[in-house]
Amino acid sequence: MTIKPLIILPDPVLRQLSKPIERVDSDLQRLADDMLETMYDAPGIGLAAIQIGVPRRMLVIDISREGEEKQPQVFINPEIVKSSDERSVYEEGCLSIPDYYAEVERPAVVSVKYLDLNGKEQTVEADGLLATCLQHEIDHLNGVLFIDYISRLKREMVIKKFTKAAKSKAL
Repeated sequence: MTIKPLIILPDPVLRQLSKPIERVDSDLQRLADDMLETMYDAPGIGLAAIQIGVPRRMLVIDISREGEEKQPQVFINPEIVKSSDERSVYEEGCLSIPDYYAEVERPAVVSVKYLDLNGKEQTVEADGLLATCLQHEIDHLNGVLFIDYISRLKREMVIKKFTKAAKSKAL
């Protein structure tokens, strides 16, 4: 397993649309392992393949708490098939936008259809943190970031800050 470098805002790769996965094979298993290793190292609770520069529709999640046994989950070609009218607000952060957090309102419950690592179709009904995390990571696969849900002024300030940081790093 290899820890991969994370793509950080304002990198335009984060706005790419990820392509569906055609085949579940050992290369995909390796990618899932690398993604989990990278996510745990960061540390984070979710990671989309695009965040390590792979524009494929796959994400990994582990919402187990510190001290609990790890419960890694892999979602291939995830798709939200149903979402509740009821809303919930969570303070979200993102490994690609380090040290920035904002409250985001999303559907409280979602049903997500996906393939597991055996290539079998699954459906999960998620609420709470898992629902938020799934929506956040699926957004990544569509080139959407959680800062797209905050006010334009705040979003522009965040992008400006990260653009400035990227420029000073490049010098």
